[in-house]
Amino acid sequence: MISVSDIIVGTATSDGAGVEINRVIGSKKIDHIDPFLLLDEFRNEHPDAYIAGFPPHPHRGFETVTYMLHGRMRHEDSTGQSGLLEDGSVQWMTAGSGIIHSEMPEQTGGMMWGYQLWVNLPADKKMSAPAYQDIPAKDIPEVKTDDGLVRLVAGEYGGITGAAQTMTKVCYLDVRRNPGTGFDFEMPAGWNGFIYVYQGSATVFGVNDSTCVVPQQAMAILAGDGKLTVTGTDEGVRFLLLAGEPIGEPIARMGPFVMNTRAELFKAADDYRRGTLTDRP
Repeated sequence: MISVSDIIVGTATSDGAGVEINRVIGSKKIDHIDPFLLLDEFRNEHPDAYIAGFPPHPHRGFETVTYMLHGRMRHEDSTGQSGLLEDGSVQWMTAGSGIIHSEMPEQTGGMMWGYQLWVNLPADKKMSAPAYQDIPAKDIPEVKTDDGLVRLVAGEYGGITGAAQTMTKVCYLDVRRNPGTGFDFEMPAGWNGFIYVYQGSATVFGVNDSTCVVPQQAMAILAGDGKLTVTGTDEGVRFLLLAGEPIGEPIARMGPFVMNTRAELFKAADDYRRGTLTDRP
């Protein structure tokens, strides 16, 4: 049976050109949950807090996943790719051997609300060719019942496969439950996982029918295998569920680079300084 091993409240910080974010994973509170390296929530109704966006910056050795609930974000990169993220859409980017990209809001008013997740890559895939999956909202499968809605960004649920093809085995669900209704998920054996509640609050049932209440804007780290049961409160609940197969390799990270050794990090930083980070064989 699944239980909650810890509840983490995010840390307020900024990234990019001063964009205010809530850092849930990737801080002093919790460095990573293998294979997940970072989870940021950006949520603001004031354009001055986000309009400067995330100007060009490099990555190597992992994948970034941007999921927009509300707002529009334009991305461009050193491979010549570009695209526009809108409400409900996803960009799954494999940075691989190296990429330089930017993510800039394309609006001057209204809510900007979304998430960026970093998914680690195993050593034998860290230097893969960069790749993109731009997935519009209409192409993300949904499971609708009287109890609510589940959007399948990646992985499997209810016999349906999610929209994104992943290099690391992960499941990424956006779960929305009506007041007083529940949600069940079978955690694959040996996987790590967590839920992040972004609206309402949730009750998680664990060992010996014990319960744990997860408040809004908090993450519940899950432990154990088997069945996860989440029940919404009287006002309903919306949360992200992330689960993944651990890679179990050393993690060396420095800013926008995530490798296995410090020597590989220094090589990435040197390649960036020399302008060879994005050179292809």
